[in-house]
Amino acid sequence: MPASIQIDAISKHFVRYHRDRPPTLKEALLRGWRGVRGANRFLALREVSLTVAAGEIVGIIGRNGAGKSTLLRLVGGVGRPDTGGIVVNGRISALLELGAGFHPDLTGRENVFVTGIIAGLSRAEMTRRFDAIVDFAELDPFIDSPLRTYSSGMQLRLAFAVGVHTSPEVLLIDEVLAVGDLAFQRKCVERIMQFKRDGCAILLVSHDLTQVKSVCDRVSWLKDGRVVAEGHAADVIADYERAMLTQTHQRGVAQPVVQRASTGVDLRLNENRFGTLEVEITSVRLLNAAGTPVTAVESGSPLAIELAFSPTHPITQPLFSVTISDTEGRVCFDTNTADLAMSTLERAGLVRLSIERLDLTGGDYYVDVGSYAADWEHILDYHWHVYPLMIEATAAHKGVLNPPHQWHLLPSGILPE
Repeated sequence: MPASIQIDAISKHFVRYHRDRPPTLKEALLRGWRGVRGANRFLALREVSLTVAAGEIVGIIGRNGAGKSTLLRLVGGVGRPDTGGIVVNGRISALLELGAGFHPDLTGRENVFVTGIIAGLSRAEMTRRFDAIVDFAELDPFIDSPLRTYSSGMQLRLAFAVGVHTSPEVLLIDEVLAVGDLAFQRKCVERIMQFKRDGCAILLVSHDLTQVKSVCDRVSWLKDGRVVAEGHAADVIADYERAMLTQTHQRGVAQPVVQRASTGVDLRLNENRFGTLEVEITSVRLLNAAGTPVTAVESGSPLAIELAFSPTHPITQPLFSVTISDTEGRVCFDTNTADLAMSTLERAGLVRLSIERLDLTGGDYYVDVGSYAADWEHILDYHWHVYPLMIEATAAHKGVLNPPHQWHLLPSGILPE
């Protein structure tokens, strides 16, 4: 059976122009056409080969400018390679620039139909799928309002919903799985995994290495337009992270391979610690209501998680995260500083997360912490299963949550008839 996506030794170049290139035809004439021609050419992709089979998810990773998005656009038919060839077997749906074809003066309903028909579906097919699209986007009360009244998040959710209801046999995804809130993001990932189970071939570009590792079967690492590694997702990502760390060391950011965490656990790179260490998490404290460091709290008690950090050089708009998971790996709580306006970190500091009530059932948990480059581009420092937390409960409960609750025995006189 032929591969759904077959990429054979493709190369693609672009032209770089002079900075003072004339912006108008009139100015070009007045200058005698000076600066109109390109200054030089650069290769965005160099002899790239890749296959994606039906029912397989292949991830593409690499730094900005490595050629990831260019590769996806060529597969999607936006442009042609200069050399080599691309064969795609099956209907393509591309989640690249979500909402790029939406018109602000049309309603959400009208934009759904226009986008679906452009994607190759008939009006009758769109009519059959319309309710499912609106339900997935969770926008039923607003669907007949002009798109200009939507928030940017609502527009992205609607565009994603249309994209995943076109029954693709080949799906191209470029950094769009972080749409909406956490619950909606999980729904997006679940839909992608359903496509995989249905036999869809998926090519995914993302800087979120944790997400890539969790959903991809194989990963290709692009560097300067070339494939430098390809194979099992965890192995290639580990090589990529080591390379990023090595580059950081070469810039003078030397760090010991093993450090000791405040809990006494050894932090070992690529075992329980990951990242470039450009913003190192130097200390993590779990604090009770009195501000005392603890490793156990009662269910329903407040908890503060304090992270001390130290940047090795100025870092613009970094992000911090806290995840609480149980010993089986289930995520019970996850949050980050995306809504906290952080500018540039130049010196050591502290960031604190305050949880008013930690209503988890009794048991053993881990608090995982991380720092990331702007827009989740790459991991700076992530500590996995280093900080244990015991939740003490007075009664045994099943499940994950233990919210405040009471049972009441009602008088028999108020029983329904």
